[in-house]
Amino acid sequence: MATISFDPRLNHQVGKNNHGVVLEEIEGLIRVYKDGNVERPPIISNVSCTSALGAGVTTRDVVIDSFTNLWARIYVPSCHGRVPVLVYFHGGGFCVGSAAWSCYHDFLANLAIKASCVILSINYRLAPENRLPAAYEDGTTAIVWLKQQALNGSGEHKWWLSRCNFSSLLLAGDSAGANIAYHVTTRLGTNGTLEPSNTNPLRLKGTILIQPFFGGEARTRSEKNLKQPPNSALTLPASDTYWRLSLPIGANRDHPWCNPLANGASKLHGLVLPSAMLMCISEMDILKDRNMGFSNALASAGKRVEVVMHKGVGHAFQILHNSPPSQARTQEMVSHLKSFINKNQ
Repeated sequence: MATISFDPRLNHQVGKNNHGVVLEEIEGLIRVYKDGNVERPPIISNVSCTSALGAGVTTRDVVIDSFTNLWARIYVPSCHGRVPVLVYFHGGGFCVGSAAWSCYHDFLANLAIKASCVILSINYRLAPENRLPAAYEDGTTAIVWLKQQALNGSGEHKWWLSRCNFSSLLLAGDSAGANIAYHVTTRLGTNGTLEPSNTNPLRLKGTILIQPFFGGEARTRSEKNLKQPPNSALTLPASDTYWRLSLPIGANRDHPWCNPLANGASKLHGLVLPSAMLMCISEMDILKDRNMGFSNALASAGKRVEVVMHKGVGHAFQILHNSPPSQARTQEMVSHLKSFINKNQ
């Protein structure tokens, strides 16, 4: 996988004065103007579904909802028999990122091969043009569409539907994508979308949360004390900006979509969650303590959650490869994901 480094110097001149006053900016990633225009410099390249995959996996893009431009990139490994289905949501603070980003394309193609699973990488709507809950709605729409395909799939989708074991469904994501995976999981449990029945072939076996992007008004120790390099994938100021751009206007970081443990958030005891959850935490991530606290709260509520700590690496290391230990830790993560998927078939 290619190494990617966030270097804002590469993009600081792009469209700087085209639209007047800048209201919000994460340098090199997103710029929001007072007139409503939003710029996202191409710091990571988009690649086609057939880009440099080689043997071992077939990939195509499919439209889920043309009205909202919701689509997915599907990865099918070259192995025998029916395999688990993993629905994946990319990161990017709800505001940037794409299922076509080269880093996700490489990571998920590799995961599909190593873990022997069909992966649907969902390209959901971004904030601030589409604030939350738009991404959650897109995630739920994708699951409903998957159910419809499993029941009545057309011939054009046979190339991937014929490989799917729909009784082994998992949701996953990293950073903001992990937040989406969690909230889509809770929505599915609440509205009964995945209730077992003769007309529903889907069985949600587990949810994988990789460095989930949560927040809160009160700072955790790691948020206050873990100093991040300038090219880090997530700094505290960037985190705050993402939340200002993605939460409903007027909401603060104790909104339950940001802080699931805040007052007024749904009680964890009453949530309908899958029987297994995996939480992947990075030791050098500012979200480390918040992720640990959430894992402990889930366990205290009687939810089964497996926690893996990745030593010496920061936020999104498996995607960006910004530090020397990242490649070894990425292989370690893929092994944990493979084991979790295999255990929960």
